[in-house]
Amino acid sequence: MELSTYKDVLVFIEQRESNVQSVALELLGKARDLADCLGEKVIALIAGESITEKAQDLIYYGADEVICIDSPFLKDYITEQYTQALYQAIQSRKPSIVLIGATTIGRDIGPRLSARLCTGLTADCTKLEISEDRNLLMTRPAFGGNLMATIVCKEHRPQMSTVRPGVMRKRETDLSRIGSIEHFSPNFDTSKFKVKLLESVKEERGKIDITEAKILVSGGRGAGSGGFKKLKELAKVLNAEVSASRAAVDAGIVSHDRQVGQTGKTVRPNLYFALGISGAIQHLAGMEESDFIVAVNKDKYAPIFQVSDLGIVGDVSQIVPLLTERLAKEKKGR
Repeated sequence: MELSTYKDVLVFIEQRESNVQSVALELLGKARDLADCLGEKVIALIAGESITEKAQDLIYYGADEVICIDSPFLKDYITEQYTQALYQAIQSRKPSIVLIGATTIGRDIGPRLSARLCTGLTADCTKLEISEDRNLLMTRPAFGGNLMATIVCKEHRPQMSTVRPGVMRKRETDLSRIGSIEHFSPNFDTSKFKVKLLESVKEERGKIDITEAKILVSGGRGAGSGGFKKLKELAKVLNAEVSASRAAVDAGIVSHDRQVGQTGKTVRPNLYFALGISGAIQHLAGMEESDFIVAVNKDKYAPIFQVSDLGIVGDVSQIVPLLTERLAKEKKGR
């Protein structure tokens, strides 16, 4: 089929228990930019059970059209059921671009969709642009994050990419926007439903996801295993969340869900403390878009100081307690 027959930018709207995930709204904002550049529409594709009521909100966030796939088969995420539903909807609309969040669900369904659609998939993109010849330029870290590669899918459609949460900026809602809502009914092949969800067990973490935190106190190898206790005290004063670099996670000090960086999560807090973090490019890829960065490191030549707004050369174990004490006094005096 001619490539010119494909048009519009489609975003898979991930939802969990009928709650639309932030990454989907971030992708709608980016899709709006791409579609405006192409002179095309933004299509939001949402699947699940009893999710139709979410459609109007997606229009407010930038969608021109919303495709709702509402089915009991899609109550919980199971790979085959969702792959069949999304594949049929995408085949029906033939978008030129498909964007998916690089979550556990997105990383599972993205490759399966690209295989069935006979097209490529660029994973973990950090930048998306339209070229002069109207192709999607998909930029992602390569070779361990030592360089950025821009990938183009010239001969196949749709052009597909996954984007990690926190990389793109979510737009403000525009309640004046209007759009259309379409209900799509897939023809499920139930003979291929080989997996059943018997039970869902949730772990109570009692923590805010670091991608949602406004303030992050992040520690690295320089903080040491004992230093994270001091970081937690600072975070408590600031009403912040504690995160870490890969070095601290590999050392078993912090769990992986708290890791910032290329192999962790991408964050955009209002305030980011980089304490004892050297600033390897893999870590910078996950936090350099923070609004204000404060870095503390013994090495005055540490790369982290190149992206920080405020840098302090010194020992984290000495500076953090002083900073915590000073902030606590300021807070008490208000």
